[in-house]
Amino acid sequence: MKNKIVIGTRGSKLALWQAEWIKSELLKLDPALEIELNKIKTTGDKILDVPLAKVGGKGLFVKEIEEAMLRNEADIAVHSMKDVPTEFPENLHLAVITKREDPRDAFITPFSKGKSAVKSFKDLPKGAKVGTSSLRRACQLLSIRPDLKIEQLRGNLDTRMRKLDEGLFDAIILAAAGVKRLGWTDRITELLEPEISLPAIGQGAVGIECRIDDKFINDFIKQLDHKETSICVRAERACLKKLEGGCQVPIAAYATIVQQSAVGGQQIVINGLVGSVTGDRIIRASSSGSIDNPESLGIALAEELLSKGAKEILAEVYAK
Repeated sequence: MKNKIVIGTRGSKLALWQAEWIKSELLKLDPALEIELNKIKTTGDKILDVPLAKVGGKGLFVKEIEEAMLRNEADIAVHSMKDVPTEFPENLHLAVITKREDPRDAFITPFSKGKSAVKSFKDLPKGAKVGTSSLRRACQLLSIRPDLKIEQLRGNLDTRMRKLDEGLFDAIILAAAGVKRLGWTDRITELLEPEISLPAIGQGAVGIECRIDDKFINDFIKQLDHKETSICVRAERACLKKLEGGCQVPIAAYATIVQQSAVGGQQIVINGLVGSVTGDRIIRASSSGSIDNPESLGIALAEELLSKGAKEILAEVYAK
């Protein structure tokens, strides 16, 4: 029986919130445990002056933490699921996906005299400057409002919020989950429904990665796995893996579980899209089916997107 667990985490406010939350959940399971946080700086944390899409490569926010686990300097890693690549180093795997917070994107505008300057996304003035580092968000917003000026916004949540309040942007878009977790719900001007901005794969969920051969850790932490979230995120990630998507391409997928009828049982419904960086082309598809094999549903969705024209968009982006 282990009496100490080391959690590998990034050092940002949100990452630490997530690691502390997992720590408190583990202590509920065994109050006698000693749990320590090992803060690790990742490539994504070090390179802040370049758009993520240009940094390239997958796992910008996880690689160094995974290396620490392989050196036994951490037992588990706590990640935002949307940062987790679909491929894992040998000997590591994703053991847990926790209950999802709000998966939507949050539209945030500057406060003046205690209230928001613009009431909603559709009220943004022509040519407004919107800050986001996500090609997925930029593509979807530009498809609705081609007049907007989308500008790069990197850094942790506090930095992004500060840049907004300093007047560098008319609005910024952040993941609602992170904003809510840090206690800034009152700053959200509007939550963008999936019809306007389809969420990133795994957005709002926290994952726990660990060594495959650590039986104690695997058995212990699996109590935190949330079945419905896990099914939905597995479907979304299977779609991403089939599309071979990284942060250079606007890709989105979001799955939910619906009750067919009193007798019909539960089904997954998954919507996905692949878009051009400028938002002038967006390929959409949706798929639904049994909750028993979420991965096959995600793959089917990806194949439909590819057959509808996503293949050409992906080829163009990767050629650049």
